[in-house]
Amino acid sequence: MSDPLDPRAGEDTLTIFERSREGRRAFVPPRCDVPELPVEELLPQSAVRDRSAELPEITEPELVRHYTTLSSKNFHLDEGFYPLGSCTMKHNPKLHERVAAVPGHARLHPLQDPEYAQGALELMSRLQGALAEIAGLPHVSLQPSAGSHGELAGLLLTRAYHEANGEPRSKVLTPDTAHGTNPATVTMAGYQVVKVGTDPDGGVDLDDLRAKADADVACLMLTNPNTLGLFDRNIEEIERIVHDAGATLYYDGANLNAVMGIARPGDIGFDIVHFNLHKTFTQPHGGGGPGAGPIAVADRIEPFLPVPQVVRRPGRNGTEPFFDLEYDRPLSIGKMRGFQGNFGVFVRTYAYIRSLGGDGLKEASQVAVLNANYLKALLARDGIAEYLPIAFDRTCMHEFVVSGRGAKERLGVRTLDIAKRMLDHRVHPPTVYFPLLVEEALMIEPTETETKERLDHFAGVVRAILEEAGDDPEIAKGAPYTAPVRRLDEAGAAKRPVVRWRARDENPGDPARAQDAPASGTGAM
Repeated sequence: MSDPLDPRAGEDTLTIFERSREGRRAFVPPRCDVPELPVEELLPQSAVRDRSAELPEITEPELVRHYTTLSSKNFHLDEGFYPLGSCTMKHNPKLHERVAAVPGHARLHPLQDPEYAQGALELMSRLQGALAEIAGLPHVSLQPSAGSHGELAGLLLTRAYHEANGEPRSKVLTPDTAHGTNPATVTMAGYQVVKVGTDPDGGVDLDDLRAKADADVACLMLTNPNTLGLFDRNIEEIERIVHDAGATLYYDGANLNAVMGIARPGDIGFDIVHFNLHKTFTQPHGGGGPGAGPIAVADRIEPFLPVPQVVRRPGRNGTEPFFDLEYDRPLSIGKMRGFQGNFGVFVRTYAYIRSLGGDGLKEASQVAVLNANYLKALLARDGIAEYLPIAFDRTCMHEFVVSGRGAKERLGVRTLDIAKRMLDHRVHPPTVYFPLLVEEALMIEPTETETKERLDHFAGVVRAILEEAGDDPEIAKGAPYTAPVRRLDEAGAAKRPVVRWRARDENPGDPARAQDAPASGTGAM
């Protein structure tokens, strides 16, 4: 047993369960003033626990300190620059948090009858209209819970469309610059992934596309701008090839922040679009949720949208029009999730769109593109460019990719070493080793919410790390030094993950239970 007076007893590494002590409480609710019913009368037997939940028993001060300490160890956008390429870590206006916390928004129950949720349904209807205008497509469903969920919805809509036309198909085309979720979604939707190559200009290889766009292709999933940060110059020809093959054209909206208010996917010819509300419309990003990935579709796809749909119905006997949830859609792919979506996410998104208006949304995209090209120009200077050459060096959109092959060959440091060393300069690393077709890739996205001084500072950090590596590459190889956790054994952590805390009354010999024995060498404080 450890000495309780030993200050090295692992205080910083205790879980909330290890802090638990029987009998301690953070809050004691008042006695219930309504008759209690046995839980068996409220829930089906399959939903009733066979044993009590193993919850920590802890005082409120200890609870607050535990999670506050954890949050202070995490690098976040409110603390420093976060140029995470493809993920669009843009500032989340605090006003939107206040709007989402208004009681009428925050306390609305998902089972509320539509008659008594008219304000919420009107907001959702107005948001659908705004997203339809931005996408250039007339019909929107807010139901998908995330971008990847929107992708799945798009492919299920594609399947329903082709089957309704008596043309079941088995293949989906994805460029080799696609987001990693695209091929995963294709597989989950029951299709075969067919990869399309990239041409020397950084766009879709048209000859490869023509060769693979046959009568068995259901869809092309395309991000434009792509993950290289490049707008495809051949997008109109791509649209013709895909539609001539009878397939649908799907727009992955992950990079919509570059063209919002400037180019509408529907005008280009896309049939289905998904939105990442966290990437484009300032809903907070990451942390496992909540999220939302609405989809917009063309007229020919509309009959298959998920249920329910928010609709505006005419009034009866002289009453005002009202909003409702429509379930009577015989060709629908069905429900994609419980209830209608994450309402707080919709509030924040609608607040952002209304705050900026059409001109403001366009300006946000223009500044995002300006910032990316300015930072790309800084990194193209002597002292940096020879170690981190720009991949596909032409005018980019909101992000760009550099290759660390020069640093690896001439300085002996890898992209990972450079990224880890950035943490010691209070800068979060860009996305690394993606897209896969760029050797030692760093994908950098500054977004529109960063100042010129912040971009100058980032370029200075990159130069300092490279100069330092020229004198002593071992410094970068050992980084980070100032982060709460030093460099981890990533292979060990991946092979032996600790994914669950074993409750005290679980049988450690039960093979059905997840084991929590820490992997040796998974990290050092």
